[in-house]
Parts: sequence; C-alpha cells; structure tokens
Amino acid sequence: MEKIIDTHCHVQMPQYDEDRGVVIERALGAGIGMVCVGVDLPSSQAAIRLAEKYEGLYASVGLHPNDNLDERYDQSAYEVLARHPRVVAIGEIGLDYYRVTDSILKERQRERFIRQLDMSEKPIIIHCRDAHDDMLPLLAGRTNRGVIHSFTGTAEQARAYCALGWYIGLNGIATFSTEYQEMIRAIPADRLLLETDAPYLASAPHRGKRNEPLYIEGVGNFIADIRGVPPAELFRMTTENAKRLFGI
Repeated sequence: MEKIIDTHCHVQMPQYDEDRGVVIERALGAGIGMVCVGVDLPSSQAAIRLAEKYEGLYASVGLHPNDNLDERYDQSAYEVLARHPRVVAIGEIGLDYYRVTDSILKERQRERFIRQLDMSEKPIIIHCRDAHDDMLPLLAGRTNRGVIHSFTGTAEQARAYCALGWYIGLNGIATFSTEYQEMIRAIPADRLLLETDAPYLASAPHRGKRNEPLYIEGVGNFIADIRGVPPAELFRMTTENAKRLFGI
C-alpha cells in the first residue's frame, strides 16, 4: 500500500534511460506510488508500458500545450490510450503562455485543450502557466475535474480553482521562494496533492539535479512545515486525496 503518491512524474523520460528500473523500485520500495504523466503520444505510450509492468505505478495520457502546435493533433490515438485500464487521467494538457505569445498559437492551444477535455470522463491533469485568467473562466463552465499541476498562482486563484472542485498540485517550486507561502496555506486540506514533476524541479537539497519520485518526501515535509501540521498527517491526507481523485 502506498503511503505517499507522487501525482505527477515523468519516469519514462530519457533522463532515466540508464537506471529507470532502479529509480522506480527505489520509490516503490519506500512506499511511494506514482502517476507517470505523458506529454505527447510516445511518452503517453511509454507511461502505459511502465504502468503495465509496475504495481503502484499508474499512467496518464495527453499532449502538452507547447508540443506539436504546428502538427495535426490525432485525437483518436489518444482516445484509444485513454481507455487502457492502467490510465487514471488525461494529461498533462492545458495552456502555457510563458513561451507562446502569438495570438494564433494561443488559440490553437485553447482549441486543442478543449478537445482533450472532451476526450474522456477521467480526471484531468492541467498544465497552466501564465494563463490562469483564461483557464479559470474556461473551467467554470465545464463538468471536468482534476488537478492544476505545478501550481504557482496566487492564494486567490487557488481558492477559485478549489471552489470549482479542482485539486492543487504542489512540487519543488513551492520550496524555491517565500512568495508561495500564503498560497500553500490557502489550499483546503481535501484539495491538496503532492508531486515531483521528476526529472524536473527537484527541491532542496537536490535543486539543480535530476529529480526522482523518492524526493516527494522533501516536498511534503516543507509544505507540512508551512501549513503547521505533522508531515505524517500531510502525507496521509494528500494520499487519500490522490486515491479519491484518481480512483486508485
């Protein structure tokens, strides 16, 4: 049984090609389950293969907003993957205006995002960067539910997402600056999820190095301290939240 769930990692990525099995077994051996998240078709397929191989590892399938904007989006291929029994979510999908400033490309992102929201009734893992002003109204009119991954918005925005029934995912970014502390405290206990986004965004003392799901404990310990609760209570609560959302 998982005592902690890393709700967002990418252990199928090339950064783990030399020791992927060791990294996964290290996490599972420590009682850490994980959702392996796709960002395009090949990585979604790879996530499913890992989920088939490892008990305690689950898959999510989707196309990241910054990937393949100039290519034809093959929704039918993702719909097939979404029906796999080891797939617990659609994502990561969403809007990212940090690198995309052209209005035409932004509109392509929005159109593709809405199509992916319609793809399945499974929970959604959303990537949203510099786009909350567009994202919140878009979600307000829909019945989809899921998690806003790697959240770096304001406390007010966090409350707004939670009021719509969404969860908030926090990772190593939350440890990088004191500016996130008000937001960390504002998230209702039953709407908080932990993630690593491994191999990216490792928290201290691993910052700047390759991240891995085992380091979820460092993220949780930091957030527990900010929220003023024992780490064990935070891990229990966020694990229950993850199981409730993803049905695992």
